[in-house]
Amino acid sequence: MNSKILVLGAGYIGQRIREAFDCNIWRERIVSFSSVQEAINKFKPGIIINCIGHSGRNVDDCERDLDKTLCSNAFVPVMLAEAAIRNKIKLIHISSGCIYRFDYKKDRPLAERKIPDFFSLFYSRSKIYSERALEILSDKFNILIIRIRIPLDNRPHPKNLLDKLIHYKKVIALANSVTYMPDFIRALRHLIRIDARGIYNVVNKGGLSYPDLMEIYRKYNPSFKYQVIDFKKLNIVRTNLLLSTKKLQQSGFTVRSTKEVLEECVEDYLKY
Repeated sequence: MNSKILVLGAGYIGQRIREAFDCNIWRERIVSFSSVQEAINKFKPGIIINCIGHSGRNVDDCERDLDKTLCSNAFVPVMLAEAAIRNKIKLIHISSGCIYRFDYKKDRPLAERKIPDFFSLFYSRSKIYSERALEILSDKFNILIIRIRIPLDNRPHPKNLLDKLIHYKKVIALANSVTYMPDFIRALRHLIRIDARGIYNVVNKGGLSYPDLMEIYRKYNPSFKYQVIDFKKLNIVRTNLLLSTKKLQQSGFTVRSTKEVLEECVEDYLKY
């Protein structure tokens, strides 16, 4: 058991990290500073990893429950940061890259230094609130903000992009940054080892056009059918964008391309 690390939040990401690091996990709700301190007093970690967050079945659920979204995605991370500072321990906050507008014709993959500018979804706004506060604190205190985006995993889970696309059977063809979860775990280990601070985009290099993933899945399941649709015709508000991996690479971590992991992902997924 790795007693140095305490994961807060027992959702998809939290459970994935707990399993990978064989560490303690706090499953109770964080509703006040005292509840944060209770967790720290019980486990006495050197690092707390915040995986608490609300996205619902999809980000539209955040619009239906603004209070829960604001508390989980904005207030809790700030309370955790203050607790980490007072207890002189490291905070790792699992954030989101869904906080930018992106023009595929003009923009290059977005670096961490770019100020977030996507406010059309309350989910995105709530993530921006906490990230901006934690980024400022990370200049002086031991705080690491990890941005992930559209988790893609090699094992079944409702939050796994592959599960979602198989279920929807309708996909868009815009290239998007994704986080391949086995590589996310490797990157997290690396960033802890080098005691990284500030913001890091933890995604795979390049973008994923969903039909590319579906074609690999169909190779193993020839009867599977899907339809490519125009995103504009969906008439929904979403972020579609590419994030830069340059900073993560410069830290000494080898970032695999999205294209490189797809076959491995599907092969492993089908073994479960």
